[in-house]
Amino acid sequence: MKVWVISGDGGIDGLQMIERDVPKPGPGEILVRLKANSINYRDLATIKNAGARGIKGQRIPNSDGAGIVEEVGPGVTAFAAGDRVVGTFFQNWLSGSIHDGVMPSALGGPIDGLLCEYALLKEWGALHVPAHLSFEEAATLPCAGLTAWHCLIDGGKARAGQTALLLGTGGVSIFAQQIANASGIRTILTSSSDEKLARAQSLGADVLINYRNHPNWEEKVMEATDGRGVDLVVEVGGAGTLEKSVASARVGGRISLVGVLTGGQMDPTSIMRKSITLQGIYVGPRDMFERMNAALVQNKIHPVIDASVEFKDAKEAYRMMEKAGHIGKIVVTI
Repeated sequence: MKVWVISGDGGIDGLQMIERDVPKPGPGEILVRLKANSINYRDLATIKNAGARGIKGQRIPNSDGAGIVEEVGPGVTAFAAGDRVVGTFFQNWLSGSIHDGVMPSALGGPIDGLLCEYALLKEWGALHVPAHLSFEEAATLPCAGLTAWHCLIDGGKARAGQTALLLGTGGVSIFAQQIANASGIRTILTSSSDEKLARAQSLGADVLINYRNHPNWEEKVMEATDGRGVDLVVEVGGAGTLEKSVASARVGGRISLVGVLTGGQMDPTSIMRKSITLQGIYVGPRDMFERMNAALVQNKIHPVIDASVEFKDAKEAYRMMEKAGHIGKIVVTI
């Protein structure tokens, strides 16, 4: 089978396609013939900084993939050959709070990922693909989709009638917009592109702010909320935007921190003064994934895919991610 591997610190150009034997599923494992992957910023960062992330030797990148069960190992009862499945980001996080045992099971980082023709997944490290979704759409769910759901619903505790601030139009923010729209949550969305803002508006965004035209965009957020501030912020920028996100939140509001796209520092005093809950979000467990999928089915939500590239051209998908010109997700078809 063909697989892409990270080999050293060569970045995107250092990715190599090599041949490996098709693995055999052991007890509690399923062999999946991959049909699609999706690209996350985390995947790009891993490829560009493999050594700094502790990756030694060859490692298959990408946490997100969907495909068809080819074979099941001894003891497997949840799946059968021919089932359409999507992997979970963490193979060892079934439910409850995150813990130390979860972290080493992240696909495409501590262990091999899914940018390959065949892969082994744990029986409880996969779910059935919702019937209304394609393989490409399903492949976008494990990281960006579940992170957005966690930020808004399970972790963010947002509910109908509240207002959420979404930063940018990447995978997490666009998923959050779709989930918010289906949940009756009002949204304020920022971008530096009027074209991207128009696309977000077509997905139900209520208030649009071009932060290139309005560098002090937190002031526009406060105007849009009559000086109260938003109930929740999905913070994908990191330290570089966190101060403005705090200024945009209401007293007693919540910030779900998922991204580190921008550098910088901030004084945490304003977090304390506004009694803001700042919560780090790192994807989510399998049972949360199941709850999200049920909502996607109920509301017939289809993930937004901006671009699709073939497996042999996988490097181009990372270059697209690097340029940040996309809206929603970039996928690789296998």
